[in-house]
Amino acid sequence: MARNQEKAMLLLNRYWAAKKEEGKPKKRRRPFLASECTNVRQAERWRIQVIKEISQKVSQIQNPGLGEFRIRDLNDEINKLLREKKHWEERILELGGPDYEKTGPRMLDHEGKEVPGNRGYKYFGAARDLPGVRELFDKPPSKASRKTRGELSRNVDADYYGYRDEDDRVIVPLEQEQEKKAIAAAVKHWEELHAQGKVVSGREDENIYTSAKGIDMGSGSEAEEEGDGEEEKVESLANHLEVPSQKEIEEMLVRRKKMELLEKYATEALVHQEEEAKALLGYTS
Repeated sequence: MARNQEKAMLLLNRYWAAKKEEGKPKKRRRPFLASECTNVRQAERWRIQVIKEISQKVSQIQNPGLGEFRIRDLNDEINKLLREKKHWEERILELGGPDYEKTGPRMLDHEGKEVPGNRGYKYFGAARDLPGVRELFDKPPSKASRKTRGELSRNVDADYYGYRDEDDRVIVPLEQEQEKKAIAAAVKHWEELHAQGKVVSGREDENIYTSAKGIDMGSGSEAEEEGDGEEEKVESLANHLEVPSQKEIEEMLVRRKKMELLEKYATEALVHQEEEAKALLGYTS
């Protein structure tokens, strides 16, 4: 009995719902093709409707508990609606409306970054964590760039070469202490040698030119010839070389410069005339 009453109430509800809809204008369905619309206002209305549907589905896809298959279906539906939205924007532009592709906001994710793949298939919400999709968003580790020679030279200063090592007030006292020890050891060693008579005090520096004459060059005639040759070499070394004066050097430089200018600018005929003129005047250079 209760089942029949429920059926009757269901039919009655359908009847009253149909009676209410009779007085209202029928809702127009969104055209399947954007090219079927010829009114700019209607096209903008359908575009807004598509955006609302995208917003609803993007909110739903944020739930990772929906399951892999449901998340993939939602992501496909969102991409389909995005393509439809683009078609409506192109149709609005054709009808003389605004260009939403240039003035419209960019699609951003929850981190405020632009959604990857703006020119192709996009992934939203939990779809980014699906197997096979996560690897697309993982950036490879960046290789450490090698520093250039200029960057390395910026860190090179006086400390690098050890010029300011003595400013720490530690090395200088240690060096002075070691220097005193070394001097004391050298003095002690000299005193021991002096006490043994191995050191001759007041020895003057030898003259290498005079000492060379007393060197024993060997025996026989060959040794005597070599000795004579060595003596001549020593005497030649002892004699001072003739050094030209400042005036001679200036004359030589002027003469060389003159010859260079003559070789560069003077012709053979001009040089020949100059030589003849010098011969007539009795001038010799």
